[in-house]
Amino acid sequence: MLPNKHGLPVPELPSVREWSTAEHEQWQQWWESPQAGRWDESYVPTVAVMLTYYGHILTDTATREHFTEYRQLATSLGLTADGMKRLGWTFEGDE
Repeated sequence: MLPNKHGLPVPELPSVREWSTAEHEQWQQWWESPQAGRWDESYVPTVAVMLTYYGHILTDTATREHFTEYRQLATSLGLTADGMKRLGWTFEGDE
């Protein structure tokens, strides 16, 4: 059962490149999600890689591989319905 608010701080975005405003907002959203309550600092690089794919999708420069990797990472992090099911996660208040 994932609580709706986990209260953990949002990690800093890795300073490997300049991030767009949309990428900053998505980073914040992912790390404030109930699923992020199950992640720790070791997930920062993985979420950053997913954010890079997200940036390619937003700028219409994504390849088929970018889309595939994005979906696979989102699923493995529990950010999709299938990922939630595979991890056995439900949201607080779901019946």
